[in-house]
Amino acid sequence: MSSAFVKEGDYMWLHEIAPTMDALVNYLTKENGDLRIIEKGNFFDEALQKTVHKMSDGFCYAIRDNKWISID
Repeated sequence: MSSAFVKEGDYMWLHEIAPTMDALVNYLTKENGDLRIIEKGNFFDEALQKTVHKMSDGFCYAIRDNKWISID
């Protein structure tokens, strides 16, 4: 998505959105050109000690320090 079409103040980074599933889904949907992104599943990662959410965009996300992060 080109930043030329984003009004100043409308763009947010992943770590800036609320640490809720609804906020993540809305953010990812907007980032993917309004193609609805859904949670495909979740699991607890022992190494991270976090719940990891696998999303339909092919990426995994978790909450650390009350902020969303992308998991490789």
